[in-house]
Amino acid sequence: MKKLRDLYSIEQLPIFQNRMYDTYAEAIACPKGDVRLVEDLQTGLVYNASFRPELMVYDEHYQNEQAVSPLFQEHLESVAKIIGRTMGQDDLVEVGCGKGYFLELLLQQGFDVTGFDPAYEGTNTRIERHYFEPNLGIKAKGLILRHVLEHIQTPVDFLLSLKDANGGSGLIYIEVPNFDWICSKRAWFDIFYEHANYFRLADFYRMFDHVVESGTLFGGQYIFVVAELAGLKNPKYNEQSRVDFPHDILHLLKGQNNTEQKKAAIWGGASKGVIFSLIKKREGIIFNTIIDINPAKQGCFIPATGLKVQSPDESFLTLSAGGDIWVMNSNYLEEIKKMSGNTYNYICIDHE
Repeated sequence: MKKLRDLYSIEQLPIFQNRMYDTYAEAIACPKGDVRLVEDLQTGLVYNASFRPELMVYDEHYQNEQAVSPLFQEHLESVAKIIGRTMGQDDLVEVGCGKGYFLELLLQQGFDVTGFDPAYEGTNTRIERHYFEPNLGIKAKGLILRHVLEHIQTPVDFLLSLKDANGGSGLIYIEVPNFDWICSKRAWFDIFYEHANYFRLADFYRMFDHVVESGTLFGGQYIFVVAELAGLKNPKYNEQSRVDFPHDILHLLKGQNNTEQKKAAIWGGASKGVIFSLIKKREGIIFNTIIDINPAKQGCFIPATGLKVQSPDESFLTLSAGGDIWVMNSNYLEEIKKMSGNTYNYICIDHE
């Protein structure tokens, strides 16, 4: 019997917060699941004890591409620099490369990299449509794992399988959301069903004997480590790094309920916007407008609330000047102000 410490529970979140729907009815009826965040008192890892991996089937309706934003492109450039200086440019593999944007960025910069993702739909011959596994005849100097590990129910077993597939050695770059940031910001809008795990830098120092480099990225919202696969091991709980979870994580919610819905919009039709709009709806605040610059999302409906995603230009036709725009990620605030002519009242949900 596992020894677990309960941290946070919430019921009926959409299992895919980045899955877009063609109709309002489909969006409202999207599959949902419960979240029960726990700290494992044997490993020290944090995960959703109610997670059911058999529900997670990714398809062409899943839209999580952030690279349409110039700011996020800058982030990817900084990641490429970290990889270049720690692992070099030759003999690299990106595991779970998604739609291939980051891999193609690396190729443009002269990296020798191969991608693996069974759900890839593009035409780049450097990406293979299957998992990275043993017997492929590939042994990379470095593996790249960006925003994959948080989706895996058994992350250490998954990393061990990558180690085995790579001949037991090599370096690995791992990038995941920062659970310490979620806790410090009381970011209830950053807890999703889709994320089976929530990591802190301390977790990786207990997983690897040798971490080459580590740090935070994207305004502290992400963490990264570059570590040696040969030193991968099962982590052990350390009382000194016990999770400090804010039990008043929802304390800001009540104070945010004074907005006039008809004059307000949500900017950000991705994960944060989906959870924010859903929990606000449960508190009696219903938004009519959600904005996103990703053309693949515009005209589609987000899960659970069924809000229809609009382009910025479309939303400005109905949004009153001086009205509230709830910004889902403060990293994009200046970009949003510029695109909207700085004529609205901007409220960043990750600022206390």
